[in-house]
Amino acid sequence: MKLSVVPLLFGLLLSHLTSTGICFQRNTAAGFGRTRLTRRGHASLLSSPSDAADVQVDSPEAPSDTSSEEDLPVSPISAAPFHQRAQESSATVAEGKTKRKVVIIGGGWAGFGAAKRMTDAGYNVTLLDASENPGGLSTGWRTEKGRPVEAGMKGFWFQYPNIFSLLRELNLSKWPLTPCTKSAMISPDGLECVAPVMQGYPRLPSPLGLMAATSFGEFRFRNVPLQDRASMLPLLAAIAEHDLDDDIYAQYDQMSAAELFKRCGVAESLYERFLRPVLLVGLFAPPEKLSAAVVLGMLKFYVLGHQPDFDVCWCRGSVSEEIFQPFVRSLEEKGADIRGGSFVREIKGGPDGRVQSVVYEKGGERIEETADAVVLAVGVKGLQKIVGASPLLRQQAELRRSMNVPTTDVMSVRIWFDKEVPCEYPSNVFAGFDRDVGGTFFHLNVLHDECRKENGTVYSCDFYHCGEMLPLSDKEIVDKTVRMLSTTVPAVAAASPNINVVDSSVLRFPGAVTLFGPGSFKQRPRMETPIKNLFLAADWVRDLPHGAQGLSQERAYVAGLYAGNLAMSSLEGGYGGNLKAGIREIEGDEPQVEAAREAVRKARQAISASPLRRLRNRLSTGSGEGGKDSVPPLAAPTGGLPPFL
Repeated sequence: MKLSVVPLLFGLLLSHLTSTGICFQRNTAAGFGRTRLTRRGHASLLSSPSDAADVQVDSPEAPSDTSSEEDLPVSPISAAPFHQRAQESSATVAEGKTKRKVVIIGGGWAGFGAAKRMTDAGYNVTLLDASENPGGLSTGWRTEKGRPVEAGMKGFWFQYPNIFSLLRELNLSKWPLTPCTKSAMISPDGLECVAPVMQGYPRLPSPLGLMAATSFGEFRFRNVPLQDRASMLPLLAAIAEHDLDDDIYAQYDQMSAAELFKRCGVAESLYERFLRPVLLVGLFAPPEKLSAAVVLGMLKFYVLGHQPDFDVCWCRGSVSEEIFQPFVRSLEEKGADIRGGSFVREIKGGPDGRVQSVVYEKGGERIEETADAVVLAVGVKGLQKIVGASPLLRQQAELRRSMNVPTTDVMSVRIWFDKEVPCEYPSNVFAGFDRDVGGTFFHLNVLHDECRKENGTVYSCDFYHCGEMLPLSDKEIVDKTVRMLSTTVPAVAAASPNINVVDSSVLRFPGAVTLFGPGSFKQRPRMETPIKNLFLAADWVRDLPHGAQGLSQERAYVAGLYAGNLAMSSLEGGYGGNLKAGIREIEGDEPQVEAAREAVRKARQAISASPLRRLRNRLSTGSGEGGKDSVPPLAAPTGGLPPFL
């Protein structure tokens, strides 16, 4: 039975790989200059010709009526609207009293989340973003020939309760998301594996449903033998214990994922054919550059989660135009002031050590905006530039430590062929083409409404940890991508050399996403800063009290909502203290997972209390007693065996 657990580890992860896309906060939204783009054309609105009637998701919990809400691909906890209750639970500014003013720096999910939370509560909200059309890296553009492009594909997971509730609240004319899709991993050797859509299966306790679905048939692994897949079993103990407390997490954070896999005896074929391409796509870096703690967090979410957690759907057009544009209009109708083209230069402090104003440039004019509170909803590079330019911020050691947080490069390529050359699965992972570069590709004729009208075929290809590709010319990058598609898509190979590229786009984003390297946890800032009225909102903060993991749209949006609550709690006459008001949590661990974690916790306590352990601590440290961190991680011994075996 133990060996049958292993196939599920891969099916779980693969379904999340292609949805990761470029789901990150805009690092230059702070206003020190827009991300340098290789693009042609201009921004314009994407029109979608089809309605939402054909979007169906086979969820047992989906409403059974015929309203537009039947298309909502959500978990049971997010099936009911919550925005009215959320607004009632927050204290609004008293009628007739001067509204407290909040400045939010940065658009995207985090910035818009903070703006929504505080606008709903009656605050005077101004949002500044460098882009003329704020939307972080979800902003869309057009090629010279008028075709839509955007900064990477964005996946929407089953456990996105807050975003799904927002979409319902916006009352859009059509549901903006596709059905959930299968996802494939393809290498130069062919198809490696396929991730299923689990909502179509009877729901079983985790991980039994995925065990059954991924052991045979379409979803099996083609090129990694069973005994090699079984080498991942020792990781289960590390997954169960890595976040039991801060000290354990810190020990794992100091270790690289590659070192963790080596200590646990992971087979080379499993490492090279699956884990390495998984992490290049899921966390934007190879295992040797990633914190083991962060990797274990991702594995916990996708391996020990709930059966449908790994199902993913996609926006039916540009996220900016299908979701963010109506979101911005909604905020403006409620009184928010959204100022695009605003380049933040400095955050100034007052004599009391609090933030007093934000200085920015717009249209060549230098403007100073006073603020009772400020929310920084930016990425790593944006925060680093603001800290470096603001004496108030750089006096704080915690904010200066963010200068040590590394980043990595991403790229989005879109190609239009003149012939129909479809692929079997609409969302896919490139595996093993460039050892240090991750990649995904998407068949947009299936996923995007506007692309369905194209006479030929449209592919969107995203690359991660791709610094070695950035110096190449657009033509060289397009040619390389076409060669990769020829290897992975039989229809493209069969049509060569009679297939032509009629349009293309290459968008480069150097240093645009966080790299969660070993030891990076202590460098990442908290949401509450030492400056009493300054707060951070991003998917890369270290202390967001929510189950959404990794670099995801849901985590960024929830961080914005939570930062809004923090800002309100700091203002006199404002928010009443429930920092999770208006925020939906994902489903908690299932009972069997909780039981496993409790067993590991008790095992560690027993080890820590044993006379042999105390003697070992005394001999190794010279002290009489070991502290609570005296028990090493379960993955510490070579071979991955827990210390009590």
